[in-house]
This record gives sequence, C-alpha cells and structure tokens, in this order.
Amino acid sequence: MIKQEELNRWRLILGSFSEDSLSSGNQSEFPYQEISDLMDFLYHREYGEDRGVREEGGGLGPSQMIIPDWIRKIRRVFPKTVVSRLENEALDRYQLTEILNDKKVLKSLEPNMHLLKNILALKDRMKGEVLETAKKIVRQVVDELSKKLENDVTRSFMGRLNRLQSTTFKSSKNFDLKKTVIKNLKHYNQDLKTIIPQKLYFNPRIKRYNPWHIVICIDQSGSMVDSVIYSAIMAGIFSKLPILSVKLIVFDTEVVDLSGYVDDPVEALMSVHLGGGTNIGKAINYCESITETPLRTIMVMVTDLYDGAGYTPMYASAKRIIESGTKLFILTGLDTQSQGMVDQNAGKKMAALGAKVATLTPNALAEWVAEAITM
Repeated sequence: MIKQEELNRWRLILGSFSEDSLSSGNQSEFPYQEISDLMDFLYHREYGEDRGVREEGGGLGPSQMIIPDWIRKIRRVFPKTVVSRLENEALDRYQLTEILNDKKVLKSLEPNMHLLKNILALKDRMKGEVLETAKKIVRQVVDELSKKLENDVTRSFMGRLNRLQSTTFKSSKNFDLKKTVIKNLKHYNQDLKTIIPQKLYFNPRIKRYNPWHIVICIDQSGSMVDSVIYSAIMAGIFSKLPILSVKLIVFDTEVVDLSGYVDDPVEALMSVHLGGGTNIGKAINYCESITETPLRTIMVMVTDLYDGAGYTPMYASAKRIIESGTKLFILTGLDTQSQGMVDQNAGKKMAALGAKVATLTPNALAEWVAEAITM
C-alpha cells in the first residue's frame, strides 16, 4: 500500500490534474496545498487551459489568485533559488509580462540577467513610475555585471608591461628593479656592500596620450540581446581606460550613434530598440565615416552576420575598412557563456578578408583589444 507521504509527493509532481485519482477526499491529509496551488498557477499554462485566468493577472479555482499575490506568496514559501527560477519561467516561458507593468511587483522581483532582458524587450510599453523603477533595476544589474568584469578588463590593459623594451619615461610606477639590479651588478661596492646603480631602467606602460580609437557597433536584433547588454557594459569599461577613445553605435536597418552614452551603459541600453531588420554594410559605412585615424582604430562589429540588406555591400564595406588599416573584429556573440549563432559562410568570408571572427567572453574581448594595441 502506498503511504500518504508518497501520495503527497506524487500530487506535487503531477499537479492539480492528479487530485481526483490521488486524493483521499480528506483535504487535511494533503499538507502541501498552498505549494501545489502556487506551482499550478504557473505550470497549468503548459496544457493550454485557461483554468479561470483573468485578463488582468491569473487565477486558479475559487480564490482567483492574481500575479501580485502569487509573487508575494512564492517569496514566502520557496527558497530564493526556486523563486528566481519561477519568476524567470513566468516571464520567459509563459510571457506573463503583466508582471512588469506593476511598480510594486516589479520592485519585488529578483534583479538578474533574465529580468534585465525582459525589461529591455518591454520598456517601450512602460511609463511613469514603472519605467523609473525598471531603470533602477537595469542599473543595479548592470552595476553588478560591471563590477565582476571591470577588474579583469582593466588588468588586461593597465598591468600590461612590455618587458622586452625599456623607456626613457621615468616613473616609480614603471621602475624595473630586476633589470636595474642585473645591469648594475658590476657596480657593486665592496666597502658599502651595496650596488651603486649607474643607470636606472624603466618598463614602458601603455601611455595616457595618443589613444587608440575603438568603435563598438552593435546589431540590436532581438536574437542578440545578451551581446547587446555585454557590449554596452564593455563600452562603459573601455571608456574609463585612458588609452582608449570609445564610440558606441547600434543598428538595425538604421544606424544610431550612442557615443554620448558610452560612459553610461544604462542610458545606452534604455536607448536600444530590440528587433527589426539588419543592414550591416550600412553600419560599417557609418563607422568608417567617423574614423579619423584608421591605423590606430579597432572596429568591433557585434553581429550574427545575418544581413537582410544583402551580403555584397557588407563584404565590400568590410574589405575597404580592412584595407584602410583599421583592425576589424567581428563578434558573433559576446557573453559570459561565449555562445552565439552565426552565418557560418559570412563568417568565413569575413575572415578571408582579414577580419578576426569569433564568439567571445567579455574578458577574451579585452585580451584581443589589449593585444592589438600593444603589438
């Protein structure tokens, strides 16, 4: 005979559809009714049944639970990791976007990458206090992501010493103690029992003048949302480095220059409009028009290379950019998982023209750029 506790577990697994078969008729024998109701509120949608869902919010049975109640209750009943999973499922899988139209509910959600992506997708439908609340969430998530990346990115540049050469620029920060000792061993003073250096040696750090120019051009089609987020964040981090002068461009069939927001990733992201067509050749042409010193410029095109305007203009623009001396990086994806979809044939053609093509993590992009400017 199956024990009651085992029946209870099966009822939780199978949901409300198992009530008739597994219930003993005594409601008090099922101590997890609230958990079952909360799970069923979300997952009954898997079966395409309305089950009493109202247009504003959703409900189950006589209680007609609404989304704010559901959010409040799952936070009381479940651990934080489960709450985050349920909220993400509600937004991503079941499109319960009304969650984002209530200021109190929005404030109660766990700030994370999933919520950030949904806010960016729906921000044009937000107004007033809801929009301001959404912007605060975007800033919180972006700041957290930036902090995780900034130290490693900065280290790729400012800690990058060229130990193969010396410099006449003398500073305690780039003093080469090891080389100074080795070169001055012959000047060891027996009486004083110390080396009296005749010449000091210094390592050349990346200088704060004559900067390199980096143009980050982002495909804002819906499939690129992760890359859009990380690209805006990386532009903000790069803009803090004295060796780099940064411009930020987004495009679909039109090109928008967001360089005024390069040091504020939040404003940049709130200016992005996900979706629409793609004209990569047009975007490259614009980037070329704002390039003043090609030999000291890196153009980073963040795109999956699916060009709705035709590939011939894209290839021609890329060829012209590369021949001018600009370094062209094609990032088919930029995120922490280093994953992305790409038009493979277009990627091979771009590589054959002389572009570097890859899907990268943000730290790997920093290494690419640092290597390019110190070669």
